[in-house]
Amino acid sequence: MKPVRIGIFAILTFAVLSHGAVEPWARGILEAAAGILLLVWAMRLLSARQECPIILPSLLFPLAALTLLSTVQLAFQLTASPFTTRIELQLMLSMLILFFLAAQAFRTLADWRSFAWFVMIFTFLVAGLGILQHLTFNGKLYWFRELKYGGIPFGPYANRNHFAGFVELALPMSLVPLLLGRVRRERLAIVGILAIIPMSALLLSASRGGIISLAAELAFLALVLILRRTAGRHLVAGGVVLFLAFLTVSWLGVNQILSRFSSMQTLEVMQDKRASMRHGAWRIFLDHPVLGTGLGTLQQVYPPYETLYDGKIVNHAHNDYLEALAGTGILGGICCAWFLGTLFIGALQFLKSGDNSFANTLRLSGFAGCWGLLVHSLVDFNLHIPANLLLFLLMSLLATAEIPDLVPSKNRVRTRRSAEKP
Repeated sequence: MKPVRIGIFAILTFAVLSHGAVEPWARGILEAAAGILLLVWAMRLLSARQECPIILPSLLFPLAALTLLSTVQLAFQLTASPFTTRIELQLMLSMLILFFLAAQAFRTLADWRSFAWFVMIFTFLVAGLGILQHLTFNGKLYWFRELKYGGIPFGPYANRNHFAGFVELALPMSLVPLLLGRVRRERLAIVGILAIIPMSALLLSASRGGIISLAAELAFLALVLILRRTAGRHLVAGGVVLFLAFLTVSWLGVNQILSRFSSMQTLEVMQDKRASMRHGAWRIFLDHPVLGTGLGTLQQVYPPYETLYDGKIVNHAHNDYLEALAGTGILGGICCAWFLGTLFIGALQFLKSGDNSFANTLRLSGFAGCWGLLVHSLVDFNLHIPANLLLFLLMSLLATAEIPDLVPSKNRVRTRRSAEKP
């Protein structure tokens, strides 16, 4: 399934570099690429000489249920905007396809190791682009694309909070192996740099939600180290990474971060507006409790619920959970709770086992990234950014994946050490 893995890497790369794939042209390419990749997988499955079982991960079922619910909304005109719901449903189907294909393509420890290295290196490059753009910013994305709708960009994203969401998801892939001592000595410097630069870029983006979510990730990882009674041995590595990241940010521009947090006037206005949007989304849910107003229809139904008008269009509630309830009602909320419950139970059962294998380290990396984004989703809408949603689904698949040891028994002893560390 190597072509499928390469295809998933290519689609994720395109989605991130095309400003999160939020524009119609980028979403269209992403959706078309998902369909083409499904055909590639089907053709390889039919032409395979040996039988290859199809894997249906537990997280696939709540995703399919939510997709079915949205299909019912559209088919029976139970939506305030059929066009908007159809557009969002197309994206959901594409994500469902890519999630399914990822489950078929990433099966062994070697497959997930390749995923880990791809995520680490790609995040490093995107973070480096963000830092370079920050230092030479001319008011345009990639130094030539005009910002039609405003925003404060960072890296390829038009909104620095969404760049922070991307880094939150990807950073644990390099940080967790460092903290757990699962990196070979000769690769410590490389993996350390792959963690320091993204963390520095996240801090430099001055995203309040991103920095708080990073703190939540670090607190969770510290708790894991304490419970495993390995904090004393590996906390030094985490401390060094944090120190070097703060040192890099101090050199590049710490004043921006301090002013971002100390600007109480801006903070109060933003908090008031966000509180108003959350209140409006909750009232929409109360008025449409069963099926909601339709997937992706918040922008169309929100104006009558506006309580703090500022002349700007509200297209998201800045709270993914409330927006899901407003758009899909209690039935959609059940699907989301089903997904999150499966994610937490599936990931934590591996952690509870006490297995210190590299496979469990990768699972912990996936869960830590998902945890950070779920915290950020309380104050933002990263799960409505296609690139971040795709990476979130891939990390959640990793967090709950059954990763068998397919190393032949006669070579297992000889390769055991190399299989346990990246």
